[in-house]
Amino acid sequence: MSIPAPNWKPPFTVTRASHVVLRVKDLSASRDFYEQVLGLIVTAQEGEVLYLRGIEEACHHSLVLKASSTSPCCERIGLRVQTDEDLDLAFTWMRAQGLSPAFVDIPHQGRTLHVSDPVGVPLEFCASMPAQPRQITNFIAHRGGCAQRIDHYQILTPDVRRALGFYASMGFRLSEYIGTSEADVRGAFLQRKGNPHDIVFFGGDGPRLHHFAYFAPETYQLLRACDVAGQLGFGRDVERGPGRHGPGHAMYVYFRDPDGHRVELFNTHYQIMDLENEPQRWDPGDPNISFPWGLPAQERWFHEAMHFADTPVTQAIPKPQPVTLEAFLAQIKQ
Repeated sequence: MSIPAPNWKPPFTVTRASHVVLRVKDLSASRDFYEQVLGLIVTAQEGEVLYLRGIEEACHHSLVLKASSTSPCCERIGLRVQTDEDLDLAFTWMRAQGLSPAFVDIPHQGRTLHVSDPVGVPLEFCASMPAQPRQITNFIAHRGGCAQRIDHYQILTPDVRRALGFYASMGFRLSEYIGTSEADVRGAFLQRKGNPHDIVFFGGDGPRLHHFAYFAPETYQLLRACDVAGQLGFGRDVERGPGRHGPGHAMYVYFRDPDGHRVELFNTHYQIMDLENEPQRWDPGDPNISFPWGLPAQERWFHEAMHFADTPVTQAIPKPQPVTLEAFLAQIKQ
C-alpha cells in the first residue's frame, strides 16, 4: 500500500495548528508551570479558565486551561482555517465523510466548528481570534523557556494509516514518516504551514494526546526552562532530554505539567514548502533515528498519554514496543 498523494486542491483551507484545550485540577499550579517554566503569556483569566499564548503570538490564545474536578484530560485540539467560508466548506465536507460536525459558540474565537476525526480525535476549527499585542520585543516579560508559538500535536492511534488518509484528503502534506516501507507506516508527520509538522500520528492505544509542542529558537532557552523547572519544584517533571531528534534534527526537552500533560519545547525546523520535496522515510531500525546521542526515553514516554474527554480508547494490536535501554546498549556494542 503506497502513501497517499498530496491533495493540492483541498476541500477547504487549513492553515496551521492553533490551540489546545486542557482540563486541569489545580489552575494555580498549572499557571505557575506554563507561565514561569515555558514562558507563556497570560492573556486572561476568567473564573476557572486561563488563556495563554506564546511571546510572538498575536492571537488571543494557543493554550486554554480549565479547572475541573474530574480527571485531567484534553478536551480538543484546535486547527485554524483561512476564512469563515472555509468553515462552511469544512462542515459540508465533514458531513459527506460520515462525520457529525456542529457549530458552537466558544469565548474569544470567531465561528467555531467541532467534529471528531475518523480515529476519534476531537477537533476544533476556527478562522479568527481577537488580536493581542505581540510580546516578542517586550523583553522584560520573557520568562523561562520563552516559548514563542504553538507548533504541533502528536497523537497515538491504533490506526495510523486511516488517520494519514483522512488528513491527506483534507490537504495535509506528509513530510516525513517512520516505517520499513510505504506499506509499513508507523509514524506520520503531516503539515499545513510549511515546516515538517502540524499534527503527528504514531501507533498506540488511542486516540490519546501524546504531547503538544511550542517553538523556542535558542538552545539556551531549553536549558533555562529546565533550570527554572528545577528551582520551582518541577525538576522531576523534566521527562526527556535535553536531546536531539533524528527526524527533523531539532533540539528538544519534554516536560510533564502538574497534571501529567506532556509538552515539548524545541528549537528548530526546516522548510518543505516547495512542491518537489518528497516525503522522507526514516527507518525505525536505525538507532540514530530515535536517539542520535544520549540515552533513550523512559518506557513511559512511549506508552503514557492523555485521554481526550468523553472519547473511548481502542487498544493497538500488536502493541508497539519501545526501544529499551537494554536494546540500546546491545546496539551500540555491535
